[in-house]
Amino acid sequence: MKDTNIGFIGCGNMARSLMGGLIADGHPAARLSGADPDAAQRERAHQLGIEVYADNDELIRGSDVVVLAVKPQVLPAVVRAAAPILAERRPLIISVAAGVRLDTLRRCLGADLPLVRVMPNTPSLIQAGAAALVANPQVSAAQRDLAEAIMRAVGAALWLEDEALMDAVTAVSGSGPAYFFLVMEAMIRAGEQLGLPPETARLLTLETAQGAARMALESESDPATLRRQVTSKGGTTEQALQVLMEEGALENLFARALGAAKRRSEELAAELGAQ
Repeated sequence: MKDTNIGFIGCGNMARSLMGGLIADGHPAARLSGADPDAAQRERAHQLGIEVYADNDELIRGSDVVVLAVKPQVLPAVVRAAAPILAERRPLIISVAAGVRLDTLRRCLGADLPLVRVMPNTPSLIQAGAAALVANPQVSAAQRDLAEAIMRAVGAALWLEDEALMDAVTAVSGSGPAYFFLVMEAMIRAGEQLGLPPETARLLTLETAQGAARMALESESDPATLRRQVTSKGGTTEQALQVLMEEGALENLFARALGAAKRRSEELAAELGAQ
């Protein structure tokens, strides 16, 4: 992979996180490039040591892989404008634009090119992301490995065989960081109401969240088992969980919330597909 030229159309936060992750993973900066109409964004990417362009076609001419990292609303127009050079060069195309389906990209390209759609999340910015990938039939086994390696530079990556599941992925991991931030906010406020100084409540909450996530990742036990292990009969944790789980309140709330996120993801994908 280190001989692969990877070009990013769009040099915003997600693109730069991928660039930085690849460089940290040993990919030569000289093999990376970025294109963006915004001079400030180009300069931020250039500070990573990569070549930058104002013109997308110039970037595509030198790229084996093209990562589409622009806002979903403008992606169809960007792809249509670049379609002739993409059809000529036939690079692996990876889209990290939320909600843009493979068939939408195919129609904008007007050709059957190797396409991978990715749903990353914001912790990718600190190389702690979780991404789901789906490919069209034109993507070879080697290209699948390449796409996975690129995303693993900023966190975990897993494949889906059914693109329809991307809306569920969006609801779970794409939007998921916000759910955990909301829980953290609530715990911090509750700690303050119990008399803790604000900074103490904040630090205890965030360190506890990090520790619980690490335990869940590194343990052979599932989260339900880990929860039971820290819940003593008649103890304080049991009392708190009884409130949170009373009549399935928390589980039902999350089911409703993620269902709403999934439905909105489907709506947005349909809207983008109609452009």
